[in-house]
Amino acid sequence: MQVLVKSHREQLGLSLRSAAEQSGVPFNTLARVEKGHLPDLANFRRLVLWLGLPAERFFQPTMFRVETTPEVIATRLAQDPNLTPSAAESIAEVVRELYGTLAKKDAEVTVHLRAAKTFTPRAAKLLGEILSEMQHQTLHVQDGGHSGAPGLQGRGRTFG
Repeated sequence: MQVLVKSHREQLGLSLRSAAEQSGVPFNTLARVEKGHLPDLANFRRLVLWLGLPAERFFQPTMFRVETTPEVIATRLAQDPNLTPSAAESIAEVVRELYGTLAKKDAEVTVHLRAAKTFTPRAAKLLGEILSEMQHQTLHVQDGGHSGAPGLQGRGRTFG
């Protein structure tokens, strides 16, 4: 928050006293924030509003946080003292759009089952392997592993 507040104030061409008045944060508190101290909750709220940023950007869940590549980039851009908050957000939006367009999408898994009352032993074995692999990948993702199921991508099988 230290870098964002100072950068925003300087970008607006404001003195510390003027920025304190504009943001509604006491002068001494704003000076401490620019030196790296954390504000109390009420002043944090005022600063976030003054910066025009979502408060969520400054919090992480206590258990774990899974960030996407665009989120990591957006966080780094917001911390860049050479960018205004609006410039950082504009660049982050471009990154999100490009990432969404260019990132590999998980291939669909297609299973074709014939209308038969029984499976051949080979088909039953293949189906069992696929279901085991799916279960393994699901548990891996739930445990914080990488998303997707690389072993299943692009498979199309016919069972009979």
